[in-house]
Amino acid sequence: MACTNTKNDKAKTLADSTANQTEKTAALKHILFFGTSLTAGYGLDPTEAYPALIQNRIDSLKLPYKVINGGLSGETSAGGKGRIDWLLKQPIDIFVLELGANDGLRGIPVAETTKNLQFIIDQVKTKYPNVKMVLAGMQVPPNMGSTYANSFKEMFPKLAAQNKIELIPFLLDKVGGVPKLNQADGIHPTAEGDKILAENVWVKLKGLL
Repeated sequence: MACTNTKNDKAKTLADSTANQTEKTAALKHILFFGTSLTAGYGLDPTEAYPALIQNRIDSLKLPYKVINGGLSGETSAGGKGRIDWLLKQPIDIFVLELGANDGLRGIPVAETTKNLQFIIDQVKTKYPNVKMVLAGMQVPPNMGSTYANSFKEMFPKLAAQNKIELIPFLLDKVGGVPKLNQADGIHPTAEGDKILAENVWVKLKGLL
């Protein structure tokens, strides 16, 4: 009668399981969302911010991607320029850039914002040449003046075209200016609003996964 070494079998099973888990972790690709309070989920539970909702969608589809939320409230393009290198210390496969909104609200010259965003794009591409990129377009309120507002709005499609990257025409589409989908400040989306932001992003992101 053959006997089996149960202890060894269990050890081997555990070793195989650990190896499989390590392989899965190593195979994980990373999506970095780099942006302002809109990305950080200002006023919301972290699980309600649109990057977390994107992670939920990815998990439900069993895709090997991990979302990193690099949003920071009050961040400007100049601030992002100084912060990007630190975040690029981890491998990035997809980069979603959501910066510029705070520049617009402060009336920072569009040429300056454009220069900063281009610098960030260049830094990411230099560090990770095969990275796939998405740029989130933004708009400023009409009270900033029509000339500035138009120039600001046009900055995003121009950058996307020049760098051959995916463009979300307007991140706050169907949310901006809708009182019930925004918090009391009229700027930051509610949890329901962020669900729509997640959809706006997913439309462009899913083709890159």
